[in-house]
Amino acid sequence: MLKFWFAIPFWQRVLGALLLGVFTGVLLGQDASAFKPLGTLFINAIRMLVVPLVFFALINSITSLADSSKMQRLAFKTVALFLLTAFIASLIGLTIGSLVPWGDALQLTTTEVRQRDIPPVADVLTGLIPTNPVAALAEAKVLQIIVFAVLVGIAINQVGEKAEPMKKLVNAGAEIMYAITRMVLQLTPFGVFGLMAWAVGSFGLATLLPLAKFIGAIYLACLLHIAIVYGGMVKVFGAMSWRQFFKAILPAQLVAYSSASSYGTLPVSFKVATEELKVSKNYASFVLPLGATINMDGCGGIFPAIAAIFIAHIYGIPLDTMDYLLIAGTATLASLGTAGVPGTAMVMLTVTLSVVGLPLEGIAFIAAVDRIIDMMRTATNVSGDLMVARVVAKQEGLLEEPEQAEQATGMASR
Repeated sequence: MLKFWFAIPFWQRVLGALLLGVFTGVLLGQDASAFKPLGTLFINAIRMLVVPLVFFALINSITSLADSSKMQRLAFKTVALFLLTAFIASLIGLTIGSLVPWGDALQLTTTEVRQRDIPPVADVLTGLIPTNPVAALAEAKVLQIIVFAVLVGIAINQVGEKAEPMKKLVNAGAEIMYAITRMVLQLTPFGVFGLMAWAVGSFGLATLLPLAKFIGAIYLACLLHIAIVYGGMVKVFGAMSWRQFFKAILPAQLVAYSSASSYGTLPVSFKVATEELKVSKNYASFVLPLGATINMDGCGGIFPAIAAIFIAHIYGIPLDTMDYLLIAGTATLASLGTAGVPGTAMVMLTVTLSVVGLPLEGIAFIAAVDRIIDMMRTATNVSGDLMVARVVAKQEGLLEEPEQAEQATGMASR
């Protein structure tokens, strides 16, 4: 029985759970609320992950980056451009999410009471530094945890060999959390079934109508980001026309969209980068695997921003300017902190919702259509990897001359 269950692709299990939950909600009506504890179990399991996962994963990503290449200048430029585009992506996501007329077809309530006390900006900035890191971990103050984890990661790199035991401990902790995350994500179909059965049974089929707008908003934001941000940067800084760039990377985009896997697209991305974009093989070998790990414009920038606004709307929770700034900043940093985590987008959304104080129950609605969204998110991420490869290679003189490119192509065909 278990073999049959796990033989079904994960996204199909989640989609099937959504449909079964809708059918159960329509059939049983208010009695379908009996399945809500399944959703509560799923949400509690995700809450359990946030603090240790972000702490270990962020430190591990910083310490691993130091050893991934001796080219510190290239590493700095590459990561800086990744984070810049992630921040821009989050702003685009916030803009699109704010402009979409979500409607009032679905209005849910949450048992959580969100405090709306708005602290002064000075208090927010000073509050980023934890006076007691242990208390910050215990109280799940994610922003303080991120700051402390960054400082620990930098310190480990500076100490060097003496900190090697700590580095191994953090790496082991990160791997353990990745394994637990994989376990927890297996609960997604059950959580989606329980929450959808409860929601449809309590509020009717109108529950599903906002999802179409949500998917459309994600696709629109991703397409705008790819066309304007990537196309503009590669033209201004990469010395390549908009049309030439997108014609060159189309094969990688198609593979990324159909497979929904940045790692699975790496062979095609490498071919495109070296043969079409003329990026040197040495730099392509560095930037593309790194980008597949930490460049999350779709998963970490656009998706959490629009999802946070969507969830706030369906629960009737107003967002202010400070909330928008927290969403943008947290989504950008979390894209580095949850690098390499299975179900990255889900984890990053959990972190963002926790920081802003939005109910995590809303994740179940988004998880139900995650496969459709993930295809576009992955195509966006891969497009960003190739843009950064071309731009940094151009700025650092790492583009192959036509003669070199021809030689490399000739050798590859032998």
